[in-house]
Amino acid sequence: MKKIAIYTLTSELHDESAVAAVTHEFLASLHVDYELRGNDYADYGSHTLDLIYVRTGGTEGIFLGLLPQLLAQSNRPFYLLTSGKSNSLAASMEILSFLRQHGFKGEIIHGDSEYIRTRIGILTTVAEAGRLLQGTRLGIIGQPSDWLISSLVDKDKVRQLLDIELVDIPMQELLDAIADAPVKEQATDSSLSESINRALPGAIQIYDALKAVVERHRLRGFTLRCFDLLTAVRNTGCMALARLNAAGTVAGCEGDVPALLSMTIAQALTGFSGFQANPSSINPETGQMVFAHCTIPLNMVERYELDTHFESGIGVGIRGYMKEGPVTIFKVSGDLQRSFIAEGELLRNESKPDLCRTQQVIQLSDPSQTTYFLTNPIGNHHIVLPGHQKPLLEEIVKSLLAS
Repeated sequence: MKKIAIYTLTSELHDESAVAAVTHEFLASLHVDYELRGNDYADYGSHTLDLIYVRTGGTEGIFLGLLPQLLAQSNRPFYLLTSGKSNSLAASMEILSFLRQHGFKGEIIHGDSEYIRTRIGILTTVAEAGRLLQGTRLGIIGQPSDWLISSLVDKDKVRQLLDIELVDIPMQELLDAIADAPVKEQATDSSLSESINRALPGAIQIYDALKAVVERHRLRGFTLRCFDLLTAVRNTGCMALARLNAAGTVAGCEGDVPALLSMTIAQALTGFSGFQANPSSINPETGQMVFAHCTIPLNMVERYELDTHFESGIGVGIRGYMKEGPVTIFKVSGDLQRSFIAEGELLRNESKPDLCRTQQVIQLSDPSQTTYFLTNPIGNHHIVLPGHQKPLLEEIVKSLLAS
């Protein structure tokens, strides 16, 4: 079954052969892979994206008669596709006005073929991401770090809006799994420091233990109270998180649940969970910022180096070098009432000794957005994603997080 289905609304007053010719020309111009279902709405709501092509005017009553069936089959927004021919736009506006009056969501998709094709692509990608999120289980291993005083989460709202279950997992369970994981001795690498060579077997032990916890609880992702590992096992989770993120398990730092939710949404939408980072410096006049942290998903970097964890000087941290170019910064709040999205350019990667190991200098496309960070931020950590993803992120926030 194709991802996109197109259903039709047509007034009997219009000549079918003429309407069919317009339909063929219009749909062909979109260059979209779709299944044309005509006026058979029996499987409406079963595709990734269902479009109602309003082919002519005079179809408002037909839609009204169909509405009970459509509502019984789907609770998604109504997307009304129109070419503008034969008063179809006018009919679509009347239908959408009715839907809005009665509390239903909808949108008219109308414009030139390039706009319509782009819009359909965005809606399809967002719908697929929404389906990926359904039934997701995310772990909170060890509870949020003590310093995340503003990064609280509304678990009921997360389940209601995102269909995501947040699972509390005691830190002791992970520590037991680390103790049970076999130590895999590594050949000494002369390019690494003695302390890194000593720490590598323990870092891999943490990785194996986290994989076991993920499998035991059937998690799609987790956030880890990672600083507890510094005292408990004299090592860090930085390498484990980098590898797990690259393999498709969303893995966040410091027990930051809003950051974890942001990463999970981002991964469902783009395939990348993102770089969870601290904004370390901001130039409000130019819009240039530095983001830094001691781990980054390995599928986001061109190369990486191993170093110690910055604050403690122990364990294994990751200094990743991401490809320079377009990036997007993203964050949702723990109550899912706010979000932040900004596009920019990664100007360069740095390796200064006084910051967390992965360091990115990013130029915001709109320098005025630095005001958000300095006056009304959503916590500390933000998620950096490769590429300009703002249209997709704005759409998924609008579709999933609206109460």
